[in-house]
Parts: sequence; C-alpha cells; structure tokens
Amino acid sequence: MNRRELMLLLAGAMTAARALRAQQRAMPVIGYLASGSPDSSAPSVTGFRQGLSETGYVEGKDVAIEYRRAEGSYDRLPAMAANLVDLKVDVIVASGGTAPLAAKNATSAIPIVFAGGDPVAGGLVASFARPGGNLTGFSLMVGELMPKRLELLSDLVPQATSIALLVNPTGAGTERAIRDLQEAARSKGVQLIILKAGSESEIDGAFGSLVELQARALLVGADPFFNSRREQLVALASRHAVPAIYEWREFATSGGLISYGPSLTSIYRQLGIYTGRILKGTKPADLPVQQPATFELVINLSTAKALGLTVPPSILARADEVIE
Repeated sequence: MNRRELMLLLAGAMTAARALRAQQRAMPVIGYLASGSPDSSAPSVTGFRQGLSETGYVEGKDVAIEYRRAEGSYDRLPAMAANLVDLKVDVIVASGGTAPLAAKNATSAIPIVFAGGDPVAGGLVASFARPGGNLTGFSLMVGELMPKRLELLSDLVPQATSIALLVNPTGAGTERAIRDLQEAARSKGVQLIILKAGSESEIDGAFGSLVELQARALLVGADPFFNSRREQLVALASRHAVPAIYEWREFATSGGLISYGPSLTSIYRQLGIYTGRILKGTKPADLPVQQPATFELVINLSTAKALGLTVPPSILARADEVIE
C-alpha cells in the first residue's frame, strides 16, 4: 500500500468515525430518575421499555437511557435531577416518591413524564385534563387506595381492632395519607397506630414495637422506599406473625399475605408510550394525566395458612390471583 492509498484509507476511517459520532449524538436520550432501587423497579422498567418499543424506540438501538436511582434516599434526588438536566437529556422520566417534584424543580424546559401520587395536590400540574407546562404522566392513586386496603385487611382479620400503618416520614403525600386513613379507621371503629420508618433499622424497630402496641395487623404504606425493602418487610411480617397488606402484587408473590393496587408493568408501559410520543414531538401539555382503570387483588393462601387465617370467600371471589 503506497502513501496515497494509506492517506485515503485514514481519511475514510475518520469520516466514518465522525459519521458514527454524529449518529450517536442524534440518538435521543431519556433520563430515568427513580426513587427506588434497581431490583424493586425491575417490573416498572420492563413495562416502560415495552411501551417505548411500541412507539418505535428500543433502548440501545433507537434511544439511550441514563438511569439515576436514589434507592430510597430521597435527599439524593435533586442532585440527580440536576445532573440529568446538565446532560441535556431529551425527556426525564420521574418514577415514584419525590422524584417528580425533584425533576420539576430542576427544569421547566425539558419534558417530564412522571408516575406518582396526586399530581394536582402535589403541585406538579394544573389539572388532570390540562396539565400545562412541561409535565404529564400517571397518578398511581397512592393515597386514594389506602382506605380500600384498610377495608380489605379488616375483612381478612376481623378480630383486629388495632391496625398499624407503616409510613415513610420523608415520602410524598405521607401526611395526607395518614389523615385519610385515620378518617377511614374511625368510620370502621378501628384504632389506627402510626409507625414511621425511613431506614432499614427503623423498619426493624417498627416491627419490634407491634407487640408492645398491641397492633393485630399492619398496613404498609405506598412508598418506593418500602418497595425497595420488599424482602425485609415480608420476612419481618412472617417472623412476627403479623397479617399485612401491601400496595404491589410483587409483595404477595414474594410471600406477603395480600396486596391491592394497580399493575406496575401496565402503568409503566403507558409511561413508555407517553415518552415515545413526546420524543416524536407531542408536547406534555397536550397529554392528559391518567389514572389506572384496573387494580389487582392478590392473595397468598400459603401465607394465610401459616398465619392461621381463613380467607373469606368474598375476598377469594374478588381476587385476580390466588397464590397456593
């Protein structure tokens, strides 16, 4: 190979490299800001990727995703959101807890698609139908479903006149959830005991106080931190022989007694579709905030048997899944 041929070859390689870099820069980037941990958010991410693919975006092929996870330490979220803004991502997906608010506070220019509690009460959007600004997404009806979980737990454990509520004091909407549940408990004639935990050791301590407080059952609050400590919560409920109800079906499939709430995979699939539509040019303000239309009731009969509980036929008949 002579010098001229070598120079032409090198020039061609440099041109190809520049073209590849330009192609990589042209690939849209999603910033995925999550309150929980990788393990606990696996069903969410699976659903999200499915929704994205339905709009023509496959991770690593048509779109890149930058993941930032607080793993229950919500005070890390503002810095993570600021980092995604500095990276000039095309869309921020804010998943659970205080992640939506952290994203909103970080930017008014980058579109944000969120999943969380009541977005109007939380100051994220103006209304469900017309969110306005740069945010849209899905309400998980975190607080709204708490009274229903209390009702299910009371039906399952009718002898429980005192029920404990475990909440994360740093969680979004915690105080509102407590107020709503206290009202529901009064109407049922049940004493509600509030337990607070924002760390693994505090969860251990909360379970240790159940016997002393004479709580006969436990309602685990809807919070990404608790979802990321799923195995710990289920193991402690089993060790202390406490009937407990949870938000997500993943708790029941991990050995928890009962769960009631929307499907994570289904919600995040819709979140992926919204994100894909925004990448194609739709404005967040033109996409109404949605709520789940269906909810999953999952019963673990093996756990019920270990606790000496007989599941009422009325609950079994309504169950979407019964784990033997």
